[in-house]
Order: sequence, then structure tokens, then C-alpha cells
Amino acid sequence: MIIDSHNHFWNYDPIEYDWINDSMNVIRQDFLPENLKITIQEAGVDGVISVQARQSVEETDWLIGMAHQSDFIKGIVGWLPLIQDDMEVYLERYTGETILKGLRHVIQGEPDPEFILRKDFNRGISLLMKYSLVYDILIVERQLPNTIRFVDQHPNQVFVLDHIAKPLIGKKELSPWKENIMELAKRENVNCKISGMVTEADYQKWTPSQLLPYFEVILEAFGPDRLLFGSDWPVCLVATSYKNWIELVRKSISQLSESEQAKILGGNAIRLYQL
Repeated sequence: MIIDSHNHFWNYDPIEYDWINDSMNVIRQDFLPENLKITIQEAGVDGVISVQARQSVEETDWLIGMAHQSDFIKGIVGWLPLIQDDMEVYLERYTGETILKGLRHVIQGEPDPEFILRKDFNRGISLLMKYSLVYDILIVERQLPNTIRFVDQHPNQVFVLDHIAKPLIGKKELSPWKENIMELAKRENVNCKISGMVTEADYQKWTPSQLLPYFEVILEAFGPDRLLFGSDWPVCLVATSYKNWIELVRKSISQLSESEQAKILGGNAIRLYQL
């Protein structure tokens, strides 16, 4: 089974989605399950994990509702107020929602560079194992050193790094991202989504060869047992089509055995998110 481990939905609103700038006009519209269902069928993908795009409990409830009505949505990664003292009250409320597989907070957007190390945030993270929830790490490459320190506080929590930590692909910079990724990957509880790469390059002028060094680093760092295919649809559409992206990922892992490729294209997502 082929699983896309990372997509989003939204009813477009320029205030709620103010990060969608003028260079991303193509995604200034609604993207809903009926749109994605056709897209994944054309690409030969069997199911998806849908990830929060707004930091609200309302977003989590919205995603859960859509997942219950769309059998191809195999799980969701939602948002809950991890820093609040009553965080466990929320976790208890969602114990019956088995479609909720994980949580995410937009660390990359936090003005405090030390946010990921805050005691209240880490207290919230420490509760997730009890509820068998994965935590998706959304950061940019400069946040990797603090992320390593963060992960070390939770050696048994399952983590999935989104978008390979957003290296500076557009500037063709490998260091210090490469060294930090190799260090982070030494923690075997950390996994990584092969996603969000084209949108870190020039939307119009990127080339597969430009992405190759980054593919090579994550394959070496995480290996086939800890990598997951993700499209980042619809965000990816500013730079490529869904079908082109999955074909590029397939090509980048084509030197691996069939069983190893199957893990990256779905098996690891099924195992880690308990689909």
C-alpha cells in the first residue's frame, strides 16, 4: 500500500493563511478531500495522512470529521495546546478518536528561538507516549541544534521530522544542515518525511539534480526504515505537480531493494502512525 504521509486541506482565507504570498497564487483557493482523492488516484497512491494547517482545536476537529467521511484519509496529525496546563484534558477527550495519529506545532513560526526547549512545551510532549501519539517536528534548518536537544529529552517518543528540516536548497547550501541532520538521525526514535523539498528551491527553476545531494544525505542518515514519502500537497503545487513529485521520489530511491522502497512509500507510515 502506498501512503502519502503529508497533505493539508483548507478553505482558503487570506487572513488565516497569510503565509501564502503572491508567489504562491496557485494555492490561493480551497483544497478539500474531493480534490485530493482524484489526484492520488491518478498517481497510484492508496491513502494519506492529513496534517494540520491551522493551530487550533477547531482544525483538529475539522480534519477528524473529514477523515470519517473519506476512507482514503487513513490518519490525521492535528493540533492541541501542548503548552497548556490542562493539555491532558484534551488528550483524554480524544482517546476515542483513533483516526488521530499524532500532533504538530508550527515551531518554525515561533519568534522565540528557544520555544522547542520550553518546559511547558516539553511537559506536553511528555504526555504523548501514554496516548500512542506521534509528534511531527516542523522546523527550519537553523532550528536543528535546539531540536537535537529537544529530542534528547524524549528518548522513547516517536518523532517524525517534516520536510527534511527545510534546508536552504535554493541557496545550494548543504552545511551545517547536513551535519545536524546526521547527528539528529543518530536518535533512532526520529524518522523523516521526504517532503517539502521543491518549495525550498526556486519554484520555477529548480532541477532534480539540485535536490539530489539532499536526497543522498537523508538516505544515508535515516536509511529505508525511517523515511516516509510525503507530498506536502497542495503546497507542492507552487513548484511541481503531485505526480511529478512522487515520480521523483521513486527515482531517488530506485537503487534500493523493492522491499526497502515499499517501506518508504507506505510501510513505514503504516507502522509509525499505526494506520
